Amino acid sequence: MRKRYYILLVARDAEGQLRKIPIPLHYLYVFIAGAVIGMFTITGMAGSYTRMLWKAQAFNQVRAEREVLRNRAAQLEQVAEQHEIQAASLGSLASEISTLYGLKAEPTLDHQFTDEQFAASLDQLYALKTSAFSGAATLGIEFGERGLTTADWLRLASAPNLWPVEGPITGSFGERIDPFNGEGAFHTGVDISSSYGRAVLAPADGIVEYADLQNGYGRLVQLRHANGISTRFGHLSGFAVAPGQRVQRGDVIGYVGLSGRSTGPHLHYEVRIYNTPVNPYKYLRLNAAQSQMHGFSAGAGK
Repeated sequence: MRKRYYILLVARDAEGQLRKIPIPLHYLYVFIAGAVIGMFTITGMAGSYTRMLWKAQAFNQVRAEREVLRNRAAQLEQVAEQHEIQAASLGSLASEISTLYGLKAEPTLDHQFTDEQFAASLDQLYALKTSAFSGAATLGIEFGERGLTTADWLRLASAPNLWPVEGPITGSFGERIDPFNGEGAFHTGVDISSSYGRAVLAPADGIVEYADLQNGYGRLVQLRHANGISTRFGHLSGFAVAPGQRVQRGDVIGYVGLSGRSTGPHLHYEVRIYNTPVNPYKYLRLNAAQSQMHGFSAGAGK
């Protein structure tokens, strides 16, 4: 005969008597199995709920990031539109100024505008502003040369175009008769007649490369300027600068004299490009008063 096992629960009733309640053992197995199944079910539901919360959080984050990107794209589009309008306006303004002053148009200011062309148009406008304030624009217009760019104006303004001393030219550039031996010789500069001891001015900004005696020149000052240009000033009676010194257009660099091979007080003036002598006369455009009017530093009284 099959044995049966029970679990006895003992309880006291209302009358104080003990009562035994038998429970078959297989009911306990059913209860334990149900508890285990319930535990796994609750655990699975909790895991599913956690995953659902994580996915919802990730979705909300992606949606927020997408909204931020959409707003950023709208802002960039608005900025790009404003840049295009500004570039078109600047290009129109630069073209009008270029046409008015005979300035060569920049190719980057035509048709549609990229970011690089927009930056170039700003550079062009700032260059026009700088050249106007510095006097370079006035100088370029006054010289009457057309088809130039603002860079050409600035190069023209940095050239040695100030008369170092005012006076008549008594010796021209090129072939001439040497006054000492009567033979033909090449004159590498121009002779400007002036009174003894008169101040000699720097014709452009530069650095003093040489200030000493040299055969033939007597007391000589040599300045180095921008774009490979240098100038020489010979037959001086004295120096006002020293080698290595930086000077500005109009600064006094020396004084007219007759040192070296000279027949009388005058200034021997040379302009050299990469040490090759060129005719200085084409650079002699300004006197000291004009230099001050154009906004350049004219420092005879410095």
